Formats: sequence, C-alpha cells, structure tokens
Amino acid sequence: MFWTEEESSIISTELHNQSLESQIWDKRYDWKNHTNPVPLELKQRQYARKKLIRDFCDRKDALSVPGMNRTLDDIPNSELENLIVDDRHGIIYCYIPKVGCTEWKRIMIVLSESLKVNGVPVKNPLDISHDDTHKRTSVVFLNRFSKQVMKEKLEKYKKFIFVRHPYVRLISAYRDKFVKENQEFYTRYGLHMLRKYGNNSRPPANVKVAHAAGILPSFSNFIQYVTDPETLKHGLFDEHWRQMYRLCHPCQINYDFIGKMETMEEDAAFLLHILHVDNIVKFPPSNINRTAESWVREWYANIPDEWKRKLSKIYERDFKLFGYSAPWQL
Repeated sequence: MFWTEEESSIISTELHNQSLESQIWDKRYDWKNHTNPVPLELKQRQYARKKLIRDFCDRKDALSVPGMNRTLDDIPNSELENLIVDDRHGIIYCYIPKVGCTEWKRIMIVLSESLKVNGVPVKNPLDISHDDTHKRTSVVFLNRFSKQVMKEKLEKYKKFIFVRHPYVRLISAYRDKFVKENQEFYTRYGLHMLRKYGNNSRPPANVKVAHAAGILPSFSNFIQYVTDPETLKHGLFDEHWRQMYRLCHPCQINYDFIGKMETMEEDAAFLLHILHVDNIVKFPPSNINRTAESWVREWYANIPDEWKRKLSKIYERDFKLFGYSAPWQL
C-alpha cells in the first residue's frame, strides 16, 4: 500500500498516539512484555481499516441511513447480543458468524476461564467442544449489564471484530446450514425455501430423508430468500447472514482492531500480540473455514442480475464500511 506524504504523517502521529495508549494499557494490567517490534505494514493496515469506518460513519449521507445515527442508548439490548466480554483481561469481542467465530469464542472462553473441568479452567481452545463453545452460558455477554456499565466497559476495554467479504460469507452460511444435514435450519428456513422458491409443495419434514432423496434448497433458492422483501418484513435476518454492521454497530462502537477473514492468520497473531495474551493462547489456523473468494464467480454465475443488484443494496453498508467490492467486480 502506498501513502501520500500527508497520509504518512497522519499515520505516524496516529501510531505514536497508539503507542502511548498501549503503554498506559500495559500499566493498568500485568501483561506480557514484548520485545519483538510489530511490522509497520500491519499497523498501517489497522489504521486504514479503522479510518475507512470513521470516514463512512462521519458522512452526512451515512447518518441518513435508518439505524446508522443511533446512539448506544438507542440500540435495544437484543441487538447487542453478539458482544462477548472478558473482564479478566479487559477485552470485548463482537462475533460475526461465518468469520472464524467458533475459534474466537473458544479463545475468549480460555482467556476468561469461564469453562472449567473438575474445577480447572480449560487452557487449550481445541479442548472445548462445539456445543460448549456455542452455549450462551460459556461466556459473558455485554448486554447482560446495564447500559451505563456497558458504556464503561466499551470505553475502557480493548474491542475487536473480524469481518469477511459479504458474499463469500453467504456461500459459507449456505454450505454450513443447508448443504450439511442441519435439522434446525432445514425446519426453520429450508422448508420455506423449497415450498416458495423450489417448486416443491410437500418437501420431507426430516432433513435426512430430504437429503437422501436429493432434496435441499439450492444456492439460488437461498439467495432468492435473502433478497425477497417479504423476508425482512418478518424481522432481522438470521445472524448467519445478517449484515455485519447490524451485528456489531461499528458507527456506535469504536473498535480498536478490525480483523479480516482474508488475512486471518496474520491478523490473529497481531491481535493476540497487542492484547498481550499470545503467551496464554494461540489461534488455531487449521480450523479456519476455507470457503474461497475465488469461488465467487462460480457460485454466483447463475444468479440473475436483478438479485445481484438487490444483494448489493442489502449489503451496501458492509461493503463500504469494511472495504469490499461486489464479487462480480473482482
């Protein structure tokens, strides 16, 4: 990435301020001291990602978008249910499904020591089962606190999110929830998709029976469901394909770190380093979902242009906030 002289000066000042802030943070908590310098490229990457969000949120036309001009007080607690708190280390993580959130939830469980076996906290994220990882009792959620306490924690704690190309995330959600035999999602969404878009008035009620007969919603059925105006009339999207800005509210919450699925391994190591917890836990890269961005053209090849335009509108804020382009422009 190339920077103008003015941008380089701004970045230098910003990084200096961040360094001073980090020193204050280190004094507040008894963290591991680091001697290895962080590559400037990773610092610049974070600066650019955070600046993109700030610039978008400060725009007058952005504030005219419904919901974007709300304060934290205006956001119902039910829409803050993805924020996980580790009080031991002063960390808040907003999880976004299909963006490595299983691994990051496991890391938060280890750091907070919220899961114990025979009274001993689990130390290895890979020792935590899938069911234990996703139990809402395994971690502490920010929206359990009063709004005043929430605001205090958001002010004092380090906050991070990981995002992903919106349309790659849709592919991942479809593969995980509908290609696999998932009775919950088949009952809640799949049957409706088959009846309304799949020309199947009487699909089997059991997902195993349906899959054995080769009956499952197609990716086109799924996209048609997502873009159907009737879908949103019945409430927010399921969190697995809900817009990322609706899950984590980046205009209301000033995140200290913006990670991306596309650079997960580098970002994860950098994040754990600056949080001073890389001596406690490591991110397990082998378990990262590998839905590839290079698959996008193939997956969306038969999606009508009208649906693509609707998708672009639905996920427009995610594109602009997090610096992504529409997949058919890649």
